[in-house]
Amino acid sequence: MGSDSIERRVTVADIAAEAGVSRATVSKVLNGRSDVAPVTRAQIEAMLVARGYVPTKRTKRAVTAVSRGGLIEMLFNDASTPWAAEMIHGAEEAARAVRIGIVVSVLDSGPGHGRQWLEDIAERSPRGIVLALSELSAADHKRIAKLGVPAILVDPVGDSDLDIPSIGAGNWGGGMAATRHLIDLGHRRIGLITGPMRFLCSQARLAGYRATLERAGIPADDALIEHGDFHYSSGLKLALALLDQPDPPTAIFAANDEQALGVYAAIQRRGLCVPDDLSVVGFDDVPMSQWVTPPLTTVRQPIAELAALAVRTLLAHQDGTDLPEGRVELSTKLVVRGSTAPVARRRANL
Repeated sequence: MGSDSIERRVTVADIAAEAGVSRATVSKVLNGRSDVAPVTRAQIEAMLVARGYVPTKRTKRAVTAVSRGGLIEMLFNDASTPWAAEMIHGAEEAARAVRIGIVVSVLDSGPGHGRQWLEDIAERSPRGIVLALSELSAADHKRIAKLGVPAILVDPVGDSDLDIPSIGAGNWGGGMAATRHLIDLGHRRIGLITGPMRFLCSQARLAGYRATLERAGIPADDALIEHGDFHYSSGLKLALALLDQPDPPTAIFAANDEQALGVYAAIQRRGLCVPDDLSVVGFDDVPMSQWVTPPLTTVRQPIAELAALAVRTLLAHQDGTDLPEGRVELSTKLVVRGSTAPVARRRANL
């Protein structure tokens, strides 16, 4: 058979020329984008079938995405926290820009774990999954992988040992910034209420605290370190324990804002004031940190931005862009408000 009889592969440019549209419009149809007029979309889809268009390696994933629903799935261990609310807000903003919906699911830990939520996700056939999880077991990872849906771990607790892309924040640097701020105000006895130590973010924030004390020539006192669970009740209980020591701290760094609010309650319960008697620093910068009195000094973790980046990355993957390997990390930033003050303002009777 002569070379003239060999059919040339139909390209996006061929379809665009025949339909009288731009290549970008054809690409939008291939990628399942919603911003194409229905009549134009139907015309292009018919031509793709009639001309026998075969996607290249770069666009195969995008063509597969045409058959998926216009949804991004977000999977949480607990969707009731302030952190989760910020995460959902960021994801929705990014998805709304391209007219994609967000579905929020909670990982079931009860009887039948691993079946019902998988069936629900499979039925919805999302374009991607944002795993906004504090913990993801190897078994859960395998279950999710079987769905054949691209997934990203938005990882507030640190990196994952699993072979899955993750997006997180600079926990070690945030721990350093919080501690450095208190040292600069003259504090030397700085208490710390950590998160659960099985989480790498808790380990990193503790490491940042210790490294900053060491750099300043201040011996770390293990009696000033209490291990919490990221909840209000542990902030309250552990702050009371710190305040009741013979030589209590003049400042407390709580490893998240929810625990910091518990510290506020403990200070009030002891008849003391923030920041005159005790300075307080949190971590996250959830909206309520600005509403308390005084407003909370905290390390801003870009929670909404983490989720938005995850959504945009999943959608870009359908345009042929590879998912990132390993971990992508966004910077944290200290936000100074009214809950911290020089140690000289501490009451003499503390």
